[in-house]
Amino acid sequence: MATKTTALRGFLVALLAGAVGFGSYTYNASPAPQGGTEASEVSTSAPKRHSKNKPAPFTTADQGACLTWEADTEGHITAFEQTDCALEHRFEVSAREDLATYPTSEFGPSAPMPNQTRQAQLREELCGGATLRYLNGAFDPNGRYSIAPILPPAAAWEQGDRTMLCGLQETNRDGTPILTTGRVSEQDQARTFNPGECVAIDGASSLSTVDCNEPHQMEITSTVDLKPVFPDRTPSVEEQDKYLRDVCTDAAQKYMGAEENLYQIALQPFWTTQKPSAWEGGSRSVNCALVFSNPEEQFAALTGSATAGREVLKIDGNPPPERPERRPLREEQPQP
Repeated sequence: MATKTTALRGFLVALLAGAVGFGSYTYNASPAPQGGTEASEVSTSAPKRHSKNKPAPFTTADQGACLTWEADTEGHITAFEQTDCALEHRFEVSAREDLATYPTSEFGPSAPMPNQTRQAQLREELCGGATLRYLNGAFDPNGRYSIAPILPPAAAWEQGDRTMLCGLQETNRDGTPILTTGRVSEQDQARTFNPGECVAIDGASSLSTVDCNEPHQMEITSTVDLKPVFPDRTPSVEEQDKYLRDVCTDAAQKYMGAEENLYQIALQPFWTTQKPSAWEGGSRSVNCALVFSNPEEQFAALTGSATAGREVLKIDGNPPPERPERRPLREEQPQP
């Protein structure tokens, strides 16, 4: 059982890594409806005066600043402004770039705004290294934060503004930046799910929370912060396994209400771990979950919550397998 659990856990970690990479690229490379990954309204902090030869930049935000904005259902951005990083925001600036100084004439006065592909390339060329330096190298590329660029509004670009902001953001499963608080350097970068959430893995290896009545592969029982357990070193995967085996089994029993309930539902405790590179990049938390491994040692499709019992839960469309009768757990006898 331990070997099978380890193999399944490795499979899940690979899926998590692929899902994060796919999700972040989708947002960073995709233009907003107006024609670019851009702010569609000038920041309230934009300077009021500028030289005759150079237009005012759309924002004065520089390295270390945090930005927030509002977006409607069609992706139109309004109320784009700087804010205190301790408050809710959607973007933390790691570098400010002037594309007008790019070592070619690519972004000259009459140049169009970069398309999706070029934006993704600029992220790699200009934002990646600058952001790693900003974080002193402590970044988990498969964690909750992704690196992204922000370009000026279309009108500002047409007037010659070539400001590009590099920075960090946390996105939802659709790739839309969500509200966060605090600086990235002070946060646990682990990408985790909340207890009670059901998690599905789609054909593109993307993980997303779904209604538990929809097909899913995992039901989350708890989130575990490993930093207090290993406060002064990077733990190996084997050390994490040893610690989490009992922790996640206990979490599964508590989540189900009793050990007997867990036995009868026929699901197995499961947990994720952090690779050394992810740990050193700032990810410290993992998830405990319930899964069912089919004979092919793959995740079965679950529908219904495990907490609803055998009458509701389906495993690959079938009720949970019948459990053989076993001796009742020995109850504590009173001492004479």
